[in-house]
Order: sequence, then structure tokens, then C-alpha cells
Amino acid sequence: MSAIKPFKGFTPTKESASKVASLPYDVMNSEEAREITKDNPLSFLRVVKSEVDFPSDADTHSDEVYNKGSENLQQLIADGNLVQSEKPVFYLYRQIMGDVTQIGLVAGASVDEYDTGLIKKHEHTRKVKEDDRAKHVNILNANTGPVFLTYQHKAEIDDLVASIITIEPAIDFTADDSIQHTLWNVNNDETIDKFIELFNDVPALYVADGHHRSAAASRVKAMRVADNKSHSGDEPYNHFLSVIFPDNQLFVMDYNRVLKTLNGNSVEDLKAKIAESFDLTLLDIDNAKDAKPERRTEFAMYLNDAWYRLKTKENLIDRNDPVNSLDVALLQNLLLQPILGIEDPKTSNDIDFVGGIRGLSELEKRCHDDCQVAFALYPTGIDQLIAIADAGEVMPPKSTWFEPKLRSGMIVKSLATE
Repeated sequence: MSAIKPFKGFTPTKESASKVASLPYDVMNSEEAREITKDNPLSFLRVVKSEVDFPSDADTHSDEVYNKGSENLQQLIADGNLVQSEKPVFYLYRQIMGDVTQIGLVAGASVDEYDTGLIKKHEHTRKVKEDDRAKHVNILNANTGPVFLTYQHKAEIDDLVASIITIEPAIDFTADDSIQHTLWNVNNDETIDKFIELFNDVPALYVADGHHRSAAASRVKAMRVADNKSHSGDEPYNHFLSVIFPDNQLFVMDYNRVLKTLNGNSVEDLKAKIAESFDLTLLDIDNAKDAKPERRTEFAMYLNDAWYRLKTKENLIDRNDPVNSLDVALLQNLLLQPILGIEDPKTSNDIDFVGGIRGLSELEKRCHDDCQVAFALYPTGIDQLIAIADAGEVMPPKSTWFEPKLRSGMIVKSLATE
């Protein structure tokens, strides 16, 4: 079962939504956030990256910065730019990016189910990032950024969603990046009960994106339970803000690698070593986009101003291993580690990661600026993510890049009230 709960969410007004809603805190650095907020005092970045209100040398993890985020959140509410629903509700959140449309149910997801593994993970988390998000949630007393969850789609849920999106939405705007964001309030009691009933038959939810936010929700609940002698299980901290999408709507992009070193190899030495594990072909193309890998276990490499196709030799692929047969694992285990010396991609200073939204031309640019070789990957599939999570395994770092990104500030879940 998947236990979901309606809540009394805070959402922007129709008029303020396009100014309030912001990209997530973790897809930009502080300076980029300062640039975005300098002409937009309503931006939700002032809540989720409140260091923008401080000098650039400020400690982003100081109590002062978190408290400023809380102050900015309360100001948005006091000024009427964020308004709370009158009763606990669900929401539907639709995003349209070109040909991609995804519609998710916004709901409180169960911390207990996360703790017991019914909400399944596929990534390790880092303590420093967990500390940051837990402190942020605790001081602001709210979930300000949603966890991106998915599930194996069900026709009955699809039909119910389709019946709701025919009505007038509460919010509808197109952001500067041409992505359309639309929000519907699901406040009919029968419809709320129907969603709860249908999700009770969903065997598991999967964290697609937001592992640190979900881990932070678990830590905040544990802290508050310890401090609450009257804990009942009905308190707002028992559920965290989530947007739950069916697996067949999600769009995963490639997550590519750029290397700052050839690890002492000449260009010819590097190609010779690669050819031991991959069939290597020079590509005759005029545009970087034409180098994109066309199927799993194939890669594109940009080296010395030329693109190459790399096909993994079949005898080196263990199709029965859901983790080590991933493209990101094959590249790491057969090339990045043994040839280019990247022992741990999470800590190495010689590797960087480029989301597929930037295109393969960005890989060329990086190789002309500060890197020596780049690798483009075929996107990891949702089926692979689910298989790994079901097996209780963990994906290698930087395996998935989801688009479009959920906007922060579209819905806020207070921990003071449901």
C-alpha cells in the first residue's frame, strides 16, 4: 500500500505564481540565485537559498541564513502572495516542456513508509546535505521543496486525473524557460477519498529525485517524536511534501561526464586502451547533437576535436546485474576508473557532470575551456531505476537527470498545521 494524505497547503495566487515559483535550490549556485532574485523580491529562492540576502562570503549554513529563509517565507504569507487552503486537499501539478507532459498528484507521503522501505530509494545520501535540508525544514517549520516520487502507472488513477484537468486550474503560467506550469486544487471530498483508495493499491512509491529532502523529512520526524511526549502519528511531520508521477510520463535525460585529465595518456594511447573494452568508431558529423548515443551500452566521446562512438563489447556486460549493467556503471568500471583514474566520481576533482538539458554542444565547449575529454551517455530508464530500487541496490552517482524540474514555491506544506 501507499498511504497518502491531503494537507492544507500554501500556494501562490494566480497573479503572483510566475514571480514566486522558482527552480529548485540545488540546480544553481548562490551567485546565480543572487542574479535571479535581484529584480524579483517575490522569488522563492529567497526562501530556499536565503543566502541571497547576505554578502557572498556569508556562511550559507549559519542559523542566521536559515532564519532569514523563515522570515522571507512568513513575509510571502503575510503579504498574501502565498495563501493557505481552507481544508486539507490534494493538488494536481502539470508541467509541459515541448512534447513532454507530466501530471503528478501533490500529497503528503508517509515518513513511516519511507523509513520501512515502502517508499524505495536508489541513491546514497551525503550527511552534509542531509544536515542542511533537515535544518532548513526544522527552522522554517515547513517542507518548501517537494520530493519527486514515481509509481508503476495504473489506469484507474490516470482516468481520475484526466477527469480533473478538464476544469479551470488555480494556477497556470509559462516560465521564462518556456515550461508551462499548471496547478489544480483537488478539494472534493469524494475525489480525495478516491485518490487515497487507489493509492492504497499501489504496492510502492519510488524516489525519483529528492533523496536528501526525503531523508531530511525522516530526520525531522525522529527529532520531533523524541521531543513530543504526546506523539500520536497524526502530526504534520509524519508526512512530507511530494509530487507523485506515473512512471510512463517521466522524461529522463542523459547525465554526461567531462574529464579534466587524460591521466597521463596520449590521445592515441587513450584510444588504444578504450578499444580493449569498446568498439571505437570515428564519427563523420557536423553537429554535436548527431553524436547522441542511440541505445543502451553505447556512448559518444569527444576527444581532440572529434566525436567517436563507443559500443561496449557484449561479453563485458552482465545483463543479470541491474546495477553493473547500467551505462553509468559500464563507463565507470571499464573506462573512467581503470584508464582515466577516477576512483570515486563523488569526490574526484578531475571529473564534472553535465545534465542533458545543456546538450552535447556543452560538452564540446567544456573540452575547449577546461576539460580534455567528454562522454555522452544514453539516458537511464525508469524501468532500470525501479528494478534497482526493488532489488534494494543503489545506482552509481549522477545516473539520472529529470526534466522538467519541479518548481519550488508552487506548494508549501507547513509542519505547523495540516
